[in-house]
Amino acid sequence: MENIKDVVKEKNNLNYNLKISYNEALKDEVFKKLTSSINLSDDELMKYTSSFEDAAKEYKNCMKCKGLSECKNSVCGYCYLPVLKEKELIFSYVACRYKNKYINDNKYLDNITYFDVPKDIKEAKIKNIYTDDKNREKVIKWILSYIKDYKKGNAGNGLFLHGNFGCGKTYLISAMFNELAKDKVKSVIIYYPEYLRSLKSSYGSSSKDEFKDKFNEVKYAKLLLIDDLGAEAVTAWERDEILGSILQYRMQEHLPTFITSNLNLKQLEDHLSVTTNNKSERVKAVRIIERIKQLTIDMEMIGENNRH
Repeated sequence: MENIKDVVKEKNNLNYNLKISYNEALKDEVFKKLTSSINLSDDELMKYTSSFEDAAKEYKNCMKCKGLSECKNSVCGYCYLPVLKEKELIFSYVACRYKNKYINDNKYLDNITYFDVPKDIKEAKIKNIYTDDKNREKVIKWILSYIKDYKKGNAGNGLFLHGNFGCGKTYLISAMFNELAKDKVKSVIIYYPEYLRSLKSSYGSSSKDEFKDKFNEVKYAKLLLIDDLGAEAVTAWERDEILGSILQYRMQEHLPTFITSNLNLKQLEDHLSVTTNNKSERVKAVRIIERIKQLTIDMEMIGENNRH
């Protein structure tokens, strides 16, 4: 058994070394400022010397920072700081002024539900749309006109926007949804292939409502964008029971529906007519295409691939 005197001696040595480290750290003005802001004794504070040093480093980064793009902290837009809660000292990440401004400026995005959508699409803005490409002019004019009409309560059919890979189809429509979201218009944007995978995985879920909730959120959406239709592997169930049901309901209820695809309607019909078991079902594919025609205006956009 270890001698009690040795244990006490070792503990005293640890406390002594900790006190030295703490006193040395206090020479740093930011470290001193942070510890002074916490109403605890030095004997308590010195136990957290390492955490205070980490906090001081991040605080110094914030003092020189000019924006989120320059953030050097471990979590972008947040500073690791000490907080005393009910006499317990904890360290947590607190949003900086730039992050708070970003959150407030983008609060309208809470009106949009996403399924596997990248950050640049979520943050798409009308003001950032590239307008120098004449091939995009017709689509951009249509979108700007649609925003005005929708705000006046004159929402018409959505858009079936097809064209080459990476030309900005999804960005344009997402920018429009984001603009309408500022007026508290609710919408849903889904990357269709991943949405199907997610829906299929939830079909046998222990949560009975998971599948139903995912399906209904898309089916009943006030505004809907189905992104990249035609990129999925076709099964009869997904085509007829999922896509067909969604389009049929939205057609009956006159709900604005937008679709992007790398395929035109004829190519999409060919794609939808052949299932993964190589069974050809042209008639069922035609039904889907007819619903799309009823719901949308067919428009093509050819442009440079911006995803290099």
